[in-house]
Amino acid sequence: MNKAILLATILLLAPLGAWAAGLQPTSALPAFSWQRVPLYAHLGKNEDDFTAQELEFLAKHFDFIAIEKGQAMRKRGGSGGTEEGIYEAARQLKKINPRAAVLFYWNAFLDYPLYNAAKSVKPDWRLKTPAGQPFLVRNTVPAYDLSQPAVREWWSDVAGRAMREAPLDGIFADALPQVLTPSKGRQFGDAKHQAMIAGLKEMMAATRRKLGPNRIILANGTRAEDFRELLDWNSLSGVMIEHFGHFGSASKEDMAADLRTMELAGRKGKLVVLKAWPGFTWLDKEMMQRPRAELAKLAAERLAFPLGCFLVAAQPRSYFCYTWGYRHDHGAFDWYPEFDKPLGPPRGEAKRDGWKFTREFEHASVFVNLEKRAARIDWR
Repeated sequence: MNKAILLATILLLAPLGAWAAGLQPTSALPAFSWQRVPLYAHLGKNEDDFTAQELEFLAKHFDFIAIEKGQAMRKRGGSGGTEEGIYEAARQLKKINPRAAVLFYWNAFLDYPLYNAAKSVKPDWRLKTPAGQPFLVRNTVPAYDLSQPAVREWWSDVAGRAMREAPLDGIFADALPQVLTPSKGRQFGDAKHQAMIAGLKEMMAATRRKLGPNRIILANGTRAEDFRELLDWNSLSGVMIEHFGHFGSASKEDMAADLRTMELAGRKGKLVVLKAWPGFTWLDKEMMQRPRAELAKLAAERLAFPLGCFLVAAQPRSYFCYTWGYRHDHGAFDWYPEFDKPLGPPRGEAKRDGWKFTREFEHASVFVNLEKRAARIDWR
């Protein structure tokens, strides 16, 4: 074993402070149990509210759910009002499963024109290039200038108001890395970029003050070793690892770093969501032309590897999310036998040999090979 792998092994097997010492997280977190694989749902339905059958499925299968932007937009005219769609989903889910933690999607950087709140955004609140032109993401979506106090006050007010309008448990704060990434310094200059980062931190802190200590702020997120500083922000309850095994994060090194982030989150008393993919996403146009049943079959066949990876690194407050996108028809309503199997608590941390990991649970033995992208879960 070379020194790099030995060091990684030592780090991986180090005792986790939050688990061992009983440290408390900085804010309230959703229910957690090792009884079965702990799951998280993240979805929206553009055309309408969720049906009674869909609500029943979500409420009975998940205790942790984020409602994505665009929810029921078409029903509400398609020009703002997704807040109402999210509110209605939260109300109905809570009626069926009062213990479910339901989050309000709220992008921390991109000014999506899907919310009634967006109508109050002033033109000079939007980010401009050094040449004074509007800064547009993907050449279409404007962004907030987080260096401005008025922007931060407005954004955090919207988050706070959402908690009063519906039985929501917190927010899913998207796109923090788009502010933190060093490329923004090259685009806007170091002084402006540092002001944006400071503004983002203050905005999250203000949101925490307005939401109080007992609601969740789940941030998107970390990637390999990047943006792990988010785990040290007291305002945040935890992070999503969005690109596990996909979107340029498929190397064995990146996947190992993501699993390490899960462990670090546990040490710091933070929750973490591992967003896993079945080898394709909603952006794959050719795949999206295939029959729905074929996509579901492929997802089922490919579940073992991402689920095994999750299990070898999972800590208390770790959650698994497995779909090929964020709309209701991207796999959120598919179910897998592995999710019904008893799991039980881990019998210690994972053991690592190079790129191979093993871990024992009360009712399962897990083997993962990151180099070969292979895994086996023996349930008992």
